Amino acid sequence: MTVVFAGGGTGGHLYPAIALADALRDRAEIAFVGSADRLERTIVPNAGYRLYTVAARPLQRKVGWQLVATAAANARGFVASLGLLRRLRPSILIATGGYVCFPVVVAAKVRRVLRLPAPRIALLEPNAVPGLTSRLLAPLVDEVWGAFPPADARRTAKFVRTGVPVRANLEHLPERASALARLGLRSDRKTLMVVGGSQGARTINDAVIGLLAGDRLPPQWQVLHLTGDAEFDRVRSALGGNSGASALRPYLSDVADAYAAADLVLARAGASTLGELIAVGRPAVLVPYPFAAEDHQTRNAAALAATGAAVVVADRSLDAERLAEVLHAVCAPERLSAMRAAAERLAAESPTATILARIDALLARRTLA
Repeated sequence: MTVVFAGGGTGGHLYPAIALADALRDRAEIAFVGSADRLERTIVPNAGYRLYTVAARPLQRKVGWQLVATAAANARGFVASLGLLRRLRPSILIATGGYVCFPVVVAAKVRRVLRLPAPRIALLEPNAVPGLTSRLLAPLVDEVWGAFPPADARRTAKFVRTGVPVRANLEHLPERASALARLGLRSDRKTLMVVGGSQGARTINDAVIGLLAGDRLPPQWQVLHLTGDAEFDRVRSALGGNSGASALRPYLSDVADAYAAADLVLARAGASTLGELIAVGRPAVLVPYPFAAEDHQTRNAAALAATGAAVVVADRSLDAERLAEVLHAVCAPERLSAMRAAAERLAAESPTATILARIDALLARRTLA
């Protein structure tokens, strides 16, 4: 079979798709459709997959010249998508988010309406709050997959709770002691993993700098601080000689060792991060990025916190003092144990295996609604 993934713009839209593609590559031809000027331009080819690009622009809510430009770009993308679908003849189209999904899914739906060869269509929505594109596409697809049930009851008929796929190596973490040794961390201390994404999160980094400089880390804890490439030199300079309890790295392309070493994670609340936290069963302190579209990270964080596996701190209130207060509360043995147990319960099923089963079920249908 041929599987086409449409999506891009952010890691949250790309990494789950790549995880699924990796699981399918032995039994399917794989192709990606994305934008020519977003993250997928480098991430998809680096993962070993062919990327086709189509024109697309973010959907607009306001009337004006931008609405005309958006309509024109998406119309070009729609025409290009019709041609791609005719050439590739996918068995299933999996949209994973981002505005580039819109023209591709619409093209697939139009082919079906015209009774031309058309794929089954699934939408993977990793966030607790779907964006505008996902909300518009939901009526056009056969199933919606995700980690969080939709708040709108009208959208539940197509929803299947699958979780968010992650890289295969995160479903089978390395042994903790060897991971600690590779990272240069002590085996007699608990580890706080700090991560803000590939570019880093300045608010989180500044709070950790103050925490370490003020010697406010809970006793017998150490920090694995993934600062982000853009922040590494600044953080290292700011810490100076105060980084004794911290192992600094700009970024890790393979975070399996980091999660194996971690007893607690301090992070943003993007879809990929939450998918990884759930997959590895690690408790977390989440600091949602306040400028995420439609504030979806706050809703993501609240959904995970509701399970007992995380606590949430607002970005505006995070500083060294507040971080120290939260860590001392969360790192109390009974509290940490309870959060760890809640996180491990979420990790009981594999999202990738669940979605592979849904793909088989969709392809087995003789007729489509």
